[in-house]
Amino acid sequence: MTVSRTSATEARRLRFGVHGSYQLATNLLAAVRHDPEQVTFVPYDVREPFAGLRAGDIDVMIVKYALQEPDVAFSATVAFDGRAVIVAEDHPLAAREAVSVEEVADYDAFDRPGTFPPYVWDQVVPPTTPLGRPIRRVPRMTTMEETAAILRRTRAVHLSFRSLAAAALPGITVVPVHDLPPAPVSLAWLRNRKLPAFVREFITEAERSAQR
Repeated sequence: MTVSRTSATEARRLRFGVHGSYQLATNLLAAVRHDPEQVTFVPYDVREPFAGLRAGDIDVMIVKYALQEPDVAFSATVAFDGRAVIVAEDHPLAAREAVSVEEVADYDAFDRPGTFPPYVWDQVVPPTTPLGRPIRRVPRMTTMEETAAILRRTRAVHLSFRSLAAAALPGITVVPVHDLPPAPVSLAWLRNRKLPAFVREFITEAERSAQR
């Protein structure tokens, strides 16, 4: 039986789960010299972040912070993503080069979306600042488009990550937060699924690259 070159390529195509910006994923692919022609980016919905993984539509996905999902395994840290606050371009914080999270606490922030793990959201949008000020998590986050719409029509803010600057929607500004630690970035996959050898190799190379 003859297998076509196209079929062989598709069989080795990495289905890479991403949310928001592709920057972290593309940087990682470049670091391990993985052929981008053999990658399919699969956007995942932050309201159900592991749905694609559990459905078998994603081989490996970008995640931040340590996971406690019993069916999801994750790698060692492969990168870091600096913290930022996302605001409307006419927001009082928008023109700043960087801000403190203590200033961010003056405004309503977003509550966790859908089934997003609460223990991870507490690190994305902590309940309090380092000095103990409460962060009001009021509007429920949904899609990036709806989040941006809320930001444009209110003074709400979204505590997030600097990588999203590469995917900022019109009318939205990403401002670095200088006093929160960067988020550790890992790769996650379904624990009980046997990964193809090329996927395992990609994970291993990503971990090695981070140690160089």
